Amino acid sequence: MLRLSLALLLISTMPAVAAECRPGEAPPPAPVPRFASLKKGEVNMRTGPGEQYPVSWTYKRRGLPVEIIKEYCIWRQVRDPDGETGWVNKNLLTGERTAYVTRSVRALRERADVNAKVVWRVEPGVTGRLLFCARAWCRMSVDGKSGYILRQEIWGVYPTEVVG
Repeated sequence: MLRLSLALLLISTMPAVAAECRPGEAPPPAPVPRFASLKKGEVNMRTGPGEQYPVSWTYKRRGLPVEIIKEYCIWRQVRDPDGETGWVNKNLLTGERTAYVTRSVRALRERADVNAKVVWRVEPGVTGRLLFCARAWCRMSVDGKSGYILRQEIWGVYPTEVVG
């Protein structure tokens, strides 16, 4: 009885095999976790890896950064800037790096220096393209305007990750 219970528990915690998953198909040799962004203007997040799982959230924000935390065939389990997790088809994601401005209005600066001239201010929730990141600073482009922002003021890049 105990063996049967354990077997049922193991089966119930495994993802259901999706029709899109061919036997022996392996995820690409990319590191997990990693950041990506939403490719389309409308992306469904599902409760599991497959079309048979219900949609838990629909994003209507092309370019929103997400963190890929798990892979299963053509499905990627992602975490969004608010910490919500779910499954997205890999074809709805892109490797283009973007970042999400956190907590309060932030300054984009002319140079990577806290005393540099402010070229633009961005509100929390604004998403922009990451051009590069090194040390404490990232260069970010928002609506055609670019500048430097402190890494700790955005979501979408790891603390010591070099981008670009």
